[in-house]
Amino acid sequence: MADIQITDWWPVGTVIAVLALVAFVAAIRLRRLARLVAVVLCVVLVVVEAGSAVNAHFEYYRTVGEVFGEGGPDESSLAQAERDVGTIPEQGQVVPLTIPGTRSGFVARTAQAYLPPIWFARDRPKLPVVMLLHGTPGAPTDWTDGGLAPATADAWAAQHGGVAPVLVMPDINGSLTGDSECVDSPRGNVETYLTVDVPATVGQALGTLPPGPAWVVAGLSEGGTCSIMLALRHPEEFTAFGDFGGLVGPRIGETNADTADTVTELFGGSQQAFLAHEPTALLKGGRFPRLGGWFQVGADDQQPYQAIQQLVPLARAAGIATCSVVMPGEGHTFDVWSDAFRQALPFFAKRLRLPPEPAENPEPCRD
Repeated sequence: MADIQITDWWPVGTVIAVLALVAFVAAIRLRRLARLVAVVLCVVLVVVEAGSAVNAHFEYYRTVGEVFGEGGPDESSLAQAERDVGTIPEQGQVVPLTIPGTRSGFVARTAQAYLPPIWFARDRPKLPVVMLLHGTPGAPTDWTDGGLAPATADAWAAQHGGVAPVLVMPDINGSLTGDSECVDSPRGNVETYLTVDVPATVGQALGTLPPGPAWVVAGLSEGGTCSIMLALRHPEEFTAFGDFGGLVGPRIGETNADTADTVTELFGGSQQAFLAHEPTALLKGGRFPRLGGWFQVGADDQQPYQAIQQLVPLARAAGIATCSVVMPGEGHTFDVWSDAFRQALPFFAKRLRLPPEPAENPEPCRD
C-alpha cells in the first residue's frame, strides 16, 4: 500500500470527484441531520480533490506511504546507525538530526541527514557535505520525499564503491509557512544558524569534513535563492552552490520585483543591508574564482527563469564555474528540482573531490 504511486492525478481525482458528486446529490435528498453529514463530506472531498491536483502538479507526495508519513526502508535513527557501523549496507540511511540554534537562537524543526554506505565503514573516512535547503511552504523532508535526494545519492554511491557525500537537510523557516529567506532578521537568525550552528552539529554528530572546499549548499525555490546568497556571502565555507528555481534574491513575495516589503520586514528598512544580501549586487561587486554554481529552472517558471537570465552571466563574469539548465515545458515543481539535484551531483562531486573525479565538467557547465 505504501508504494502505490499517486503522482498520476487523474485516477485519484476522478474517484474523489465522483464521491463528491454522490455526497452532493445525497445532501439535496436527505433529511436534516443526514444532509448536514453529506454536506460536510462533500466539502472535505472537494478540499481533498484540490489537494490531490496541487500534489500532482508539484509531484510532492509520490506514494500513499509518503502522504501518511511512512518512512522508507532506508530510514533509521542516528543511534541505530552508529550501532550498524562495521557493516557497509547496499544503500545509505536517512536519520533525523536535531540541530540546536546554539549561536543563532533560531528554533528549528528536526533536520534530516542522509548517510551514504561508506559512512558505515569501520574505518570511516571523513566525508564532504551537501546541504540541501527547502522552500516555502516546506520542510526538511521535502528533499527526502518529493526531492528524491536519498535515491539520487544511493544511485551515485552504487556506482562509486559506496562513496557519496553526506546530505544534510536543515530547517530554514521554523514552520511550514515561515519565510526567513535565510537571513538574520526578526523572523530568526537563520543565516547564522546555517553557517555556524549547522556545520558545528553536523561535524560533531556525523564526523564530516569542516566547511570550506568540502561543503556545497543547494536548494529549491526559496532554498535556491538562499544557496546562492549564502555561497556569495560566505565563499570560504562552500565550494559550490545549486540554485534550483530560486528568485533573483531574498524576497518575501512571489516575484523578483517584491523588494520594498523585503527591505522593510527583513532588513529593518536598510537598503544597504538588503544590497549586502542581493546576489546581483554581490556578483557585480566581487570575484569568486573558487566557487562553482549550478542553475536549473523550468522554462515555464517565469520569475525564476527571469532570475537566472540575470544571474548566470553575472556569475560567469565574476569568475564562477557556472552551469545552467533550462527544462522546456516545466514549471515550479519537484520534477524539476529532483532532476536538478540528479544532474548537478556529478558537478558537485568533482568540486568536492569525491573519487573518481570526472576529467571534464558536464556540458551545461563553463569554467
